[in-house]
Amino acid sequence: MEKRVTGKAWLFGDDINTDVIFPGKYTYSLSDPIEMAKHAMEDADPTFAAGVAAGDVVVAGKNFGCGSSREQAATCLKAAGVGAVIAKSFSRIYFRNAINLGLPIVQCPELVEHVQAGDVVTVDFAKGVIEHGAEAYAFPPLPDSVMAILEAGGLAESVRRSLEIKGSEPPHEH
Repeated sequence: MEKRVTGKAWLFGDDINTDVIFPGKYTYSLSDPIEMAKHAMEDADPTFAAGVAAGDVVVAGKNFGCGSSREQAATCLKAAGVGAVIAKSFSRIYFRNAINLGLPIVQCPELVEHVQAGDVVTVDFAKGVIEHGAEAYAFPPLPDSVMAILEAGGLAESVRRSLEIKGSEPPHEH
């Protein structure tokens, strides 16, 4: 994960649930993230999957990711190349799933009120700033522990790397 992403904004409203992010009809038939990405947001915007580019940003209203605890809703956006999801607020389960799967998410209600579809935004995760035109919107910088998970590509990879590092340390003498 880059500590800074720049991309086009894709706008969505309030209460975008996991069924809208990744249609439930594919839940048990698709497991490959690349195949899942082809269906990301298709019920909300049929042009999204074909038009989203690496680094683009999903911008939404309140309660993004509500609904089921389905991990595919974060996986498909990450696999589609989404650089970040910015919303007024997130469901708690989606927030956790996104971090666990390595999809950067930011809560910034102020930006959501001002951005238009297609606008270019830059998110600096370490500094806690989103640039939109001449404006800058602050958000709490992501904690080092969250940044480490995102930089590793998700929690599982972060833990694997941590265990490798610990495994390479010489044994302690007693």
